[in-house]
Amino acid sequence: MPKSIAIAADHAGFDLKAKLVDELRSTGYDVSDLGTDDASTSVDYPDFGKAVAEAVTSGKADCGVVVCGTGIGISIAANRHPGVRAALCHDETSARLCREHNDANVLALGARLIGEVVAKDCLHTFLNTEFAGDRHARRVTKLG
Repeated sequence: MPKSIAIAADHAGFDLKAKLVDELRSTGYDVSDLGTDDASTSVDYPDFGKAVAEAVTSGKADCGVVVCGTGIGISIAANRHPGVRAALCHDETSARLCREHNDANVLALGARLIGEVVAKDCLHTFLNTEFAGDRHARRVTKLG
């Protein structure tokens, strides 16, 4: 299970990110909050997707969490980096399957699409699900 988590969001995802940071710290994770630092200043989600991607691929974090309004843009930004497998999740099932089948190392969430309770459920499921390996490993290897 991961111990260190890099997390970042744009302005639309700031409030949800702040709640997730509190949740992670209260459950004992080492959290690197890579910004943004408020919801009132418009910022560009690719910058924050990149920051988490670099933390994960460099080994500074075991996995990452990215949040924007829909989760779509920031997941695209994170996935542009080799070695990142960011999965946009909307429920516990997608969070479980992205770990079991795809060995996702970055969880993407849409703050305008899911509430705090569902986001926390996705987060805990993502963090507590192991990669199934076996036939899925062959497929993940083909991702590059």
